[in-house]
Amino acid sequence: MTSTFLKPTAGFCVKTTTLQPSSYIPLSLKQSSNPQNSSIPIPQGYKIFVNVAWDANVPPPPEGSEEAIQRAMNGDEFDERNPDNWFVPVIVSDGRLDTDKAGKLSLVFDCVFHNSVKPRTLRDPEFKVFIIELSLQRIEAQAQLVLSRQIGMPNIAAKGKLQPRTVSIPSFLAPQDAEAKAADTLRKKSHSMQKPLIEEIVTSGSSGSASQVIPKPKGILKGSSAQVPRKVDQTPMWSWSWSRSNNDRLQIQIEVPPMEKRLISLTHLDIEPRRIILSIPNYPVLDLNLSLSDAELVARSDRGSSVITDLTNSTDNGASAINKLLGLKRQRPFDVESAAAEWIMSDNRLFISV
Repeated sequence: MTSTFLKPTAGFCVKTTTLQPSSYIPLSLKQSSNPQNSSIPIPQGYKIFVNVAWDANVPPPPEGSEEAIQRAMNGDEFDERNPDNWFVPVIVSDGRLDTDKAGKLSLVFDCVFHNSVKPRTLRDPEFKVFIIELSLQRIEAQAQLVLSRQIGMPNIAAKGKLQPRTVSIPSFLAPQDAEAKAADTLRKKSHSMQKPLIEEIVTSGSSGSASQVIPKPKGILKGSSAQVPRKVDQTPMWSWSWSRSNNDRLQIQIEVPPMEKRLISLTHLDIEPRRIILSIPNYPVLDLNLSLSDAELVARSDRGSSVITDLTNSTDNGASAINKLLGLKRQRPFDVESAAAEWIMSDNRLFISV
């Protein structure tokens, strides 16, 4: 990982609300000795502001054909083996408390993109919707909130003041490499035989619905008649197991899909006392939520959701998966402070010790 300094420039602001009650603990406080004391209660209908901003030190999207860009906008399955895949890096800040016009508390998140994303966002309405949906999805994954797609666009560049910050990004996406790549692309733009920057490509076709995880709300992207709906059998079949070691450690093993090192670096693992969340871009979220009641865990197996606690994407049969999950629930809370994880790429396995 490499540290880089960001001083974002405001772009535009999006306003939305939460669809269900929750609690929010900023990432910076999750490792505190008593994170419950730092949690923010989030009722249903709580107002969320999203500042879409720009900074040259955020890694830019890779060069890509218009076809690849449209696939990303349509939410098509991400194939890490395809060298023509296209994606948009974004850095999401911790949520911070603010107030709306009525003086009610709200949360504000900054979603910072590379400067090269700005021109097309301002020029292409469908691409702007894609950037907004991407921002909402990343906030949902990071903050564990469920956000409405009934959005508003306040007539402000940003809610509150954008704060400079130092962030860590994967070394192969280091800012100096990003700047060099952006500068090189600008030089290529002057030659007609070279690929232009993404913001100079003319959009063709309509955008489609971004992929999402039930029970999250429907995305705000438009549907496309040419888009093939995602089928259940297109999602990876997760398999997991757990055991207790001689030293009283809980060992959880998750079989993960084969993927490139680049995608692994974008993966987020969140360990809470009664919950483990594994978020891999363009794959269903694996959510071991042991805080739910037994009845809720069993009921979710019939709802078609793609999180692991709903058991529908498990390679085990339903009864076996339910018993396994309930057995883990009967164990002690996870030891968050001493938790450790190891990803064995050659075996496509993630080992978690809590």
